[in-house]
Amino acid sequence: MNVIIKELGKDSEEINEVQKFLFKMIKNEFGYDYVPEWHQDIVRMDEFYIGPKRNNFFVAYLETGEIIATIGIRAYDKDFPEFRHLYSKETTSSIWRLFVDRRCRRCGLASKMFAIAENFANGVGYDDIYLHTHKTLPGALEFWTKMGFVVALDSNDELETVHMDKQIHELDINPQAYDFRYAVKL
Repeated sequence: MNVIIKELGKDSEEINEVQKFLFKMIKNEFGYDYVPEWHQDIVRMDEFYIGPKRNNFFVAYLETGEIIATIGIRAYDKDFPEFRHLYSKETTSSIWRLFVDRRCRRCGLASKMFAIAENFANGVGYDDIYLHTHKTLPGALEFWTKMGFVVALDSNDELETVHMDKQIHELDINPQAYDFRYAVKL
């Protein structure tokens, strides 16, 4: 299967399709629908991903135009007291909304999506990448550890949230990585 990965643009129809995909994936993975305090980035994608120069959102499409994967990267914008001394919006990026359609898993697509986001973060001057995941998601901790992340804090909360980070400032990125249109054969 041929896959094209590209940056999400300002096209309202494309944004709408991405939003539908994201909410479908949230329902499939977590079992709930829209939660205002958790999903404002999806509702206002332009404000969170498209508009800011140091933020971005990448979408993987089949040749048919069907969306099969997403990942967002943006400046760290949380206010967790535990991390006030570690992360800032100037030096830390954060990963959001990495979803891969179940039919397309276990073929390297998630790793490719993350590599594109990481290259972008490095290219715009971030030093670190933060993310949080949940122990309830099968394979999530293993995946992020494989990508080089380390656990910064296991919250042991009701959502089983695990906060992770990775330093990226020493990456040597090939200049061609700035062309975010990839054709990938999976």
